[in-house]
Amino acid sequence: MLNEAVILENTPGTGEGPERRVRDRGATERAILVAAKGLLAEEGFQNFGINAVARRAGCDKQLIYRYYGGLDGLVEAIGTDLGTWVKDRIPEDAGGMFLLTYGDLMERLSLLLLDALRNDPLMRRILAWEISENTEQVRRLSEARSKALALWLERMRGSLAPPKGVDAAAVNAIVIAAIQHLVLAAAVGGQCAGLSLKMPKDWEKAATALKRIVRGVYG
Repeated sequence: MLNEAVILENTPGTGEGPERRVRDRGATERAILVAAKGLLAEEGFQNFGINAVARRAGCDKQLIYRYYGGLDGLVEAIGTDLGTWVKDRIPEDAGGMFLLTYGDLMERLSLLLLDALRNDPLMRRILAWEISENTEQVRRLSEARSKALALWLERMRGSLAPPKGVDAAAVNAIVIAAIQHLVLAAAVGGQCAGLSLKMPKDWEKAATALKRIVRGVYG
């Protein structure tokens, strides 16, 4: 349920000034967005609707229309939030690692992406939808995620370039696809092609294999 500040927004005649009302709106918008993301992660688009989001957020559904313009606007806001997800989960700070080569960059991106996807149910949902549903809503979320990841790579790459003769776009697509499939398979069955993915040591083994593949191509 929403906190007291948000409840005040829905209560006429509170006598609060403009500054308080603006702050309450921000809290309400965040609560709606969090509720929408949680609902999508748990239920998918099949049960994703204004009434369901409003119930989870503990607010009047009219606030969703007021602040987001309806369901399409809410999906758009979730897509925008995916850019923040990339920034938060895949930081541009190299974390003490010196990115001297393109191989350094792709190793870091691969490991961060693996860890980030393992810990985000909504992102796993989006990945599954990308290969199973061809709807406008799914395309918008997928494009937002892909764009944010591509921008991260572009900013971090700087002057780093892959070895001559290597089709980096093709290699990176296959590496990212492998990471995504590992995460989805683990979420469903706890393994992938006979590789157990249940315990931390299993994921360490997967990460080691991933690094060897990246280094095998990029050095």
